[in-house]
Amino acid sequence: MSEQQSQAGIVPALAAQAGELTQWRRTLHAMPETAFEEHRTSAFVAERLESFGLPVVRGLAGTGLVATLKGTRGAGPSIGLRADMDALDILEATNLPYHSDTPGKMHACGHDGHMTMLLGAARHLAANPDFAGTVHFIFQPAEENEGGGKVMVEQGLFERFPMDQVYGLHNWPNAPFGTVLGRHGPMFAAFDIFEVKVIGRGAHAAMPQRGIDPVLAASLIVAQLQSIVARSVSPQEAAVVTVTQIHGGDTWNVIPDEVVLRGTVRTFAKEVRDLIETRFRAVVEGVCAAQGANAEIRYERRYPATVNWPTQLETAFAAARATVGADKVVTDFEPIMAAEDFAYMLEAVPGAYVCLASGPGPNLHNAAYDFNDALLPIGASYWVNLVHSLLRPAA
Repeated sequence: MSEQQSQAGIVPALAAQAGELTQWRRTLHAMPETAFEEHRTSAFVAERLESFGLPVVRGLAGTGLVATLKGTRGAGPSIGLRADMDALDILEATNLPYHSDTPGKMHACGHDGHMTMLLGAARHLAANPDFAGTVHFIFQPAEENEGGGKVMVEQGLFERFPMDQVYGLHNWPNAPFGTVLGRHGPMFAAFDIFEVKVIGRGAHAAMPQRGIDPVLAASLIVAQLQSIVARSVSPQEAAVVTVTQIHGGDTWNVIPDEVVLRGTVRTFAKEVRDLIETRFRAVVEGVCAAQGANAEIRYERRYPATVNWPTQLETAFAAARATVGADKVVTDFEPIMAAEDFAYMLEAVPGAYVCLASGPGPNLHNAAYDFNDALLPIGASYWVNLVHSLLRPAA
């Protein structure tokens, strides 16, 4: 770690523990588990939290857990710090000594690092609880696609562990190392999925007039869906409609009975989200009607947009400046069309979400990705500095 980083506010004890934090992170990396299956992961995290002397409540959203630390300086606010635990269904291609022990699953989004940074902060704060108030360390399952954050909220996260504010942190490759990135308003997009079954009538490929071709209808749907963003959404708004799967047919000379399309929609504004769903259904039904086909539409609204609360974001920025220096805090980071289920927590409780840049390397959700261990003391120090800024004892 550079002298500049040390002076900027990296907690010396955490810098000294970098080797142990790296060992924890690599142990977690080697045992990836996907949504709601994080049993080994949850046990590893809980055992360490308990070794710090923290009471741990297990079983929220199945594999989720919450540890609580009360400061020694009396009453004060109650805050939550959240890390996600799940991995992805990706075959790892890193060839690292600590590579995944489960073929087809890997930590390709850095959740192993997120857990480790929060564990490091929890250990330091448990050993130095000189603050006024309460910290809840939230370890959440199933961030990837399956909405573990929503399940935790629905199962009483904020009723069982009352919090005045809640905060999240994510690593971010290919931005200057050690930079903290955030923005007011929407940070991550809302996330919807769709499935369209285009139903035609099979026929010999040499006699298409005797059938209703769902391949042609599906192709026209894919093309026409692009007109929604191009011609129905204001150029001042951001939106994405992407078809990611097309399934239909089994051989060269048969028009199939049906074709299935799947994909995703990303938006920031609720009005745009409503508009796209309405136009989506109109496009699919209109194209199918014109082709003589039928359509079965499944359109699911998944995560809402991740929207930072103004006061809490400024608090997060202040803690970031105290950690990495003012020159490494970007307050106008561009909105990200990926989604994040921390959004459900921000809908329930004021809070903020920022990213910590890891420097050049493979992107998130890439089979060659690996978390940059040099971030571990920085992220853990950010959490500690955030707690100290929020839970100062009364003068």
